[in-house]
Amino acid sequence: MARKNSSKKALTYAEAGVDIEAGDAVVGRIKSHMRKTYGPRVLGQHGAFAGCFRLDYNEKLFKRNYKDPVLVSGTDGVGTKVLLAIDLKVYDTIGQDCVAMNVNDMIVQGAEPLFFLDYVGIHKVVPEQMEQIVKGVADGCHLAGCALLGGETAEMADVYKPGDFDLAGFSVGVAELSKVVDGSRVEEGDIILGLTSSGIHSNGYTLVRKIIEHANLDIRTIYPELDKERTLGQILLEPTRIYSKSICSVLRSYKRKQPIGGMAHITGGGLPGNVNRALPNNLDALINKKSWDVPPIFKFLKKHGNVKPAEMFRVFNMGIGYTMIVRPHFADAIMDKLKRKGETVMKIGEIVKGSGKVQLK
Repeated sequence: MARKNSSKKALTYAEAGVDIEAGDAVVGRIKSHMRKTYGPRVLGQHGAFAGCFRLDYNEKLFKRNYKDPVLVSGTDGVGTKVLLAIDLKVYDTIGQDCVAMNVNDMIVQGAEPLFFLDYVGIHKVVPEQMEQIVKGVADGCHLAGCALLGGETAEMADVYKPGDFDLAGFSVGVAELSKVVDGSRVEEGDIILGLTSSGIHSNGYTLVRKIIEHANLDIRTIYPELDKERTLGQILLEPTRIYSKSICSVLRSYKRKQPIGGMAHITGGGLPGNVNRALPNNLDALINKKSWDVPPIFKFLKKHGNVKPAEMFRVFNMGIGYTMIVRPHFADAIMDKLKRKGETVMKIGEIVKGSGKVQLK
């Protein structure tokens, strides 16, 4: 009869690839970053199994603003931009990108962001690194005006390579049913307003990385033709602009009138692949490419990647991160409101008869 080998080493979860103590350390480190996003509608204590968010509060603002509330939700990630963050070991901006990709989509429907949840899948939890990632998420939530209600960190050494991680998020907001913006009110003659982006934002980075490889560029180098102070990597990691406070402020300023027919967050697909989502099937968006200055980073990538103009506009935002389709009579007033909120905005086109497409001229 075979004898049992009693000398075999006892295995632990940490040796299998999951460090519980490191996870606990992260929870302690991120507590203050999360709390700075809390308002009086956040209930419960940090570290609960689920976050609680009260729709109303003592001042009854919710009932005053919403008679027939609709919850609006979305989920998104940051894509391969995380690989640049990993290469440069810069982790405190990528979280803002994650928040932006979610809340900028949500406000397109006319919703006010309420709360946000994040998810990090990672090879190995390093508390200092995780704190920086979550700090970026909290910073983004602060800019968006929503609460970072909770999240999940999954340490999966069998899935991710050493040093790798992925970041995704989920957001919830609220809109008044009668004021949901879905493109159905867009009319011929409406004006298209374009709000400038802060750079590439969080789309097209697979092509960006291919251009860097193809042209043998160095992300740690300053290219004077592009910028005399920042490295290429710093420019590429510029966080996605968050438009929620500006857009929600404009939406709230029109209690009865509805001068905004449609909106679009310019993400993957560029202007042609996103503005069309705000159009009825009998109208086109006629956009004048000369109505704004394309930022240097796009010209730089086009040159070094020998990318055709049509492909650039199909992949990147080209300097316009968000669009609004508004009644002509209200265009100037809405532009003024946005400028007072810190946005750079211009008239970039108009709505004409067509078949639900975007025409770039």
